[in-house]
Amino acid sequence: MAAEHSIAPLPGWAAATLLPLLNLLAAFAVSGLVIWAIGESPLDALKFMIYGAFGYGEAVGYTLYYATNFIFTGLAVSLAFKCGLFNIGGEGQAMMGGLGLAVVAIGLDGLPAILLVPLSILGAALFGAAWAAIPAWLQAKRGSHIVITTIMFNFIAASLVSWMLVGVLKAPGSQSPESPDFPEAAWLPKMHELLAGIGLEVGSSPLNLSFLIALGCAALAWFFIERTRWGYEIRVVGGNPGAARFGGISVSRSFVLAMLVAGGMAGLLGLNELMGLQHRLIANFTMGYGFVGIAVAFMGRSHPFGIVLAAILFGALYQGGAELAFEMPAISRDMIIMVQGFVILFAGALEHLFRPQLTWLFGRLRAIGGTGV
Repeated sequence: MAAEHSIAPLPGWAAATLLPLLNLLAAFAVSGLVIWAIGESPLDALKFMIYGAFGYGEAVGYTLYYATNFIFTGLAVSLAFKCGLFNIGGEGQAMMGGLGLAVVAIGLDGLPAILLVPLSILGAALFGAAWAAIPAWLQAKRGSHIVITTIMFNFIAASLVSWMLVGVLKAPGSQSPESPDFPEAAWLPKMHELLAGIGLEVGSSPLNLSFLIALGCAALAWFFIERTRWGYEIRVVGGNPGAARFGGISVSRSFVLAMLVAGGMAGLLGLNELMGLQHRLIANFTMGYGFVGIAVAFMGRSHPFGIVLAAILFGALYQGGAELAFEMPAISRDMIIMVQGFVILFAGALEHLFRPQLTWLFGRLRAIGGTGV
């Protein structure tokens, strides 16, 4: 009986670090078995993947470029989850954010960069937030399940953006569904260009100023959730809606506010893809980043700092996977997607797979007088 009472819940630091690490190792172990089964060396594959993601300046740039998208979409999932809402609509919210960005950037052509860039960013955030607010209102006022409505709104957003690109915003003379080019005042500078200006030479890559904006958004998200009254109310509603109502907190308002902020974060994905790289609105520019953001949020334990680390991991999988497929042709691009799928599986659906074992281990350590656990 004494031994049972000595088993305490898993420490917070262990849940935030050891569980994701074990999930990641399990995903890589299963992936390694598959690679070994086709006659290739798992260690060589890991070496190529790490080198492809971090081995030289250009690789690091591409890794952080992909990570930027995942930071935005991971924050979009986690901020809603703090309020007990499962936001599956990051794709649609990002698409609408890109549309808002394009409307402002093209419609206000002629403004200087000091005005056009922040206005375009604001347009992206507002369009993404407005698109997320509709499912939130339906959940709060009509009882419509947020998972169903946000999934449906992904398809609606894709259709709406396609219609705009085929008709209203289509570039004159273009055979592709794309908008005219944004004015150069709306382009975000590349990081290698900025670093070259202070004498640091790094490899050319699509990494641009939106990476720093994404880090700033992560810091703001932490401050909003942890240090503001609105963030406190969102956390209380996410923990116990009944207690929140009893305490005088409007659950409906918290639902809408959480989704507004989440949608705004997802809408900012267009900064990286459109203002930083494409310089025009194109169809399907989100490329599934909104769905990967779900795994990023789970692996990061819905904490902004954890989301940044998880986003860099998934950026490394994207970039390192491309290098691996080039160096080891037997490992196809589909197998790289399989590795990413295993990471998503263990980080998401099986995120608590090792919790009982870790809880038992820490309980035993406490029972024998261990310290610091």
